[in-house]
Amino acid sequence: MEQIKETTWVQWLAVALGVAEVLLARINNIWLYPTGIAATLLSILLLMEVQLYAESALNVYYVVMSIYGWVHWIRRRDAPPVKITYSNKNEWLISLAISLGGWAVLYALLKNFTPSNVPVWDAFVSSTAWAGMWLLARRKMENWVFLNISNLFAIPLLFYKKLPMFAVLTVFLFVVAIFGYFEWKRQAEGSKLKAESL
Repeated sequence: MEQIKETTWVQWLAVALGVAEVLLARINNIWLYPTGIAATLLSILLLMEVQLYAESALNVYYVVMSIYGWVHWIRRRDAPPVKITYSNKNEWLISLAISLGGWAVLYALLKNFTPSNVPVWDAFVSSTAWAGMWLLARRKMENWVFLNISNLFAIPLLFYKKLPMFAVLTVFLFVVAIFGYFEWKRQAEGSKLKAESL
C-alpha cells in the first residue's frame, strides 16, 4: 500500500496510456500506436531511474516496432491479415536461441557495464519478451507463451523496484495474453477447418 501512495503522476500516466493501448488494440483501432509510443517513452524514463536497463532497451525496441506497425497499418490497411499459425521446429529453435542467447548476452552486459542489482532477472524478462515479440510479428501462436513467461517474472521484479502500477499493468497484460492465446487458437483452428473443407 505504501508503494501505491508513493507512485508518481508520471507512472500513473504511463500505466493509463498502456491500458488505453491494450484496449485500442483489442478493438483494432489505429490510435493504439501513438498511445503505445507515448506510454513506452514514459516507461523508458521510469525504468532507467530504477536501473532496469534491459527492460529499458526492450522498451526502445517496442517504440521502433510501434512506429513500424503504425506505418505498416497505414500502407496495408486493405490487405488481408497474415494467418495465425503454430511455430515449426526451426522457429522454436530460433525462439529458444533468442531467449537463452539473449539472456546470456544481456546478463553479461548488465553485470559488466551497469550498476544493476538484478542482472539475471532483468535479462531474463527482456530476452523472453524479445522472443515473444519476434513470434508475434510472425503471427505465431507461441508468442503468447513467451510473452507470459516474461510477464510472470516481470511482476515481482517491478514490485521489487518500487514500480507497483507497472506491476499491476503487467498482471493485466498477463490476463490479456491468456485470453489472446485462446482467441488465436480458436482463429487458427477455424482457418484450418475452413482450408480442409475447400
